[in-house]
Amino acid sequence: MSILEMKVPSPGESITEVEIASWLVKDGDFVEKDQPIAEVDSDKATLELPAEQSGIITLKAEEGDVVQVGQVVCLIDMSADKPEESSAPKTENAEAPKAEEKVVEKPAIIQEQKAEKPASYATGTPSPAAKKILDEKGVDAAQVSGSGRDGRITKQDAETAAVPAMGSASSTGGSRAISKTKLSMLRRKLAARLVSVKNETAMLTTFNEVDMSEIFRIRKQYKDEFAQKHGVGLGFMSFFTKAVTRALQMYPDVNASIDGDFKNNYEFCDISIAVSGPKGLMVPILRNAENMTFRGVEANIKSLADKVREGNISVDEMTGGTFTITNGGVFGSMLSTPIINPPQSAILGMHNIIQRPVAVDGQVVIRPMMYVALSYDHRIIDGRESVGFLVAVKEAIDNPVEILMGGDERKALEL
Repeated sequence: MSILEMKVPSPGESITEVEIASWLVKDGDFVEKDQPIAEVDSDKATLELPAEQSGIITLKAEEGDVVQVGQVVCLIDMSADKPEESSAPKTENAEAPKAEEKVVEKPAIIQEQKAEKPASYATGTPSPAAKKILDEKGVDAAQVSGSGRDGRITKQDAETAAVPAMGSASSTGGSRAISKTKLSMLRRKLAARLVSVKNETAMLTTFNEVDMSEIFRIRKQYKDEFAQKHGVGLGFMSFFTKAVTRALQMYPDVNASIDGDFKNNYEFCDISIAVSGPKGLMVPILRNAENMTFRGVEANIKSLADKVREGNISVDEMTGGTFTITNGGVFGSMLSTPIINPPQSAILGMHNIIQRPVAVDGQVVIRPMMYVALSYDHRIIDGRESVGFLVAVKEAIDNPVEILMGGDERKALEL
């Protein structure tokens, strides 16, 4: 017998333990090499654990267990042969007589069982589940009419009897069930990080509004041609990403972080883009976004977002950003104060776009407007830098052709 011990691989630097989120196979199953057998949660991402060899698997950890990197979580018997699939058509005729014999015998057994059970549950006797509900609610079983067989009180009878009468002071008129689910390691880590940000940073938020008219026009005019040539859509994120990288170069302290008694200023713009996935909010990173074209930003965002939604994003792809952009507008948010993504020092929040009356050259006109918010760490970013940064973003969004596209829309879009 050749047994392989499968150990938890390291999902990334500084990660020492993971949680078994779910087993994708059962104990005793035959697994193929590279077949996903489990999902494991680290404090940064959810990853799949593939089988290292083919064979019969024996699980050594339960779902929800926290295990150390390098710990054995299952065994694979590599000497076991793959079970042959049964051939139903070949044995159907041979098995038919046995099926007939069983059909004859089973009713007799069932009748014997039925004959024994009535004595166990007299009229008004609650089932174990019903008795527990009645005891918890303080309801006398003698006051409950049973709808089960031979007058037995069912769980549903108990739940109905335990609900206060309509119109009483304690009446709720609906279910009061409570379900409890353990938070994933990723969610627990995220919660701890967010609380630490509130407690350990001097976080402030400044606001402004941007006019999306020109971006609307550009997208309407070029979106079909852009998609046909580049294979990706022309969205808002490429404009905001390029506006942010320009503003970060103008105000470098916004692209910095605190390291003890020192300040780290980054000469590159690694932009974290918040993406909602099945396991929660993830922040994959656009590396050196300051050098990307509109096509490059849109293609990279699409690729990373697909990985998040499919659960294939790696830890490395979410580690090391210098600034974050989050778009609550896709969910309908009008205004918010986004929380900084540590160890970064600032985050830009986008919101929904509303047609609003605004004054332009002394005239009231209707424009598609968006509120934007910049949350920042006041320990290293002063008011002048934060307000100036957001104004620079506003200028670029209000006038993208001149500021972001060098006056040539088609060239900037590589059309």
